[in-house]
Formats: sequence, structure tokens, C-alpha cells
Amino acid sequence: MKLACARSRSSGFTLPELLAVLVVAGIIAAVALPRMTGRTGFEERGFHDQLVAALRYGQKSAIAARRTVCATFTAPRSLALQISSANGASDCSVGSALIGPDGKALSVTAASSVSYSSAPASIVFDGNGRPNAAASISISNLPASLSITVEAETGYVH
Repeated sequence: MKLACARSRSSGFTLPELLAVLVVAGIIAAVALPRMTGRTGFEERGFHDQLVAALRYGQKSAIAARRTVCATFTAPRSLALQISSANGASDCSVGSALIGPDGKALSVTAASSVSYSSAPASIVFDGNGRPNAAASISISNLPASLSITVEAETGYVH
């Protein structure tokens, strides 16, 4: 009786498969890695999101407190919010800094690589949350420009 020698097939990767994986990994490293190391675009998008959140918070605070809230864009790259201390005030000349959710004065400062332009330079929300005028903020230094709009009648920030 002859014993049949069972040949077991070893499982593993062939040399062409390993080379293909190494080539694909090299291409990904050459293309994707430089994009991940830089902060270009991330700081601008972060500043955009912080501005939108701060302006919305200012509008909601004006409604909740029934007082005027002023959002002022100051040089070179920051936004400061103030709330009037008197009911029915048309500006924030008599007031204090708007306190944010963290218990500190609410302000947003951009990184040095971010630049923006705002028209008008300040936005005043009345006690009903309506701004004194429509506003448009444009953030640059990106592959695509980001913009923020404050609607005239409703004060909606988007």
C-alpha cells in the first residue's frame, strides 16, 4: 500500500502582490502626505466656523437679553462682541463684553495665515435679533474663498 503524500499548499502573498502593495503605498505617501502635513485650509475653515458660531451666539444673546449686541471686526484679524447695558440702546457705547459659554469675553482671533474683509465693519443686533444692515464677510487665503452672510431682516447667519 502506497501512502499518498499530501502536499499542503502554503498560503501567503506572491512577490508581484507584495510589489503592487508597495507601489500603491508609495504613491499614496507621495500624494497625500504633503497635504496632511500643512495646515493650509484648516485654519481658514476653523476661523469661518468660529465666526459663524460667534455671530449666531451674539444674535441669540440679543434676543434672550432683549438688548443690543454689537459685533465689531477689528484689525488685523479678530471679532469682538459687546452687549449694551441699557434697554433700547442703538449701540454698545455703554456696555460690556459679551460673555461666551465658557464664561469669558467672547472674541474670535484668526491665525496669521487668515485674512478677511467685512462689509460693514460692525454688525449691530437689536433686541429682536435683527441686524442694522445686511453683512457679508469674505475669508481668503484658501483654494476657494469662504463667505459668511448675515441676512438683513432676520439676522440669520450662514
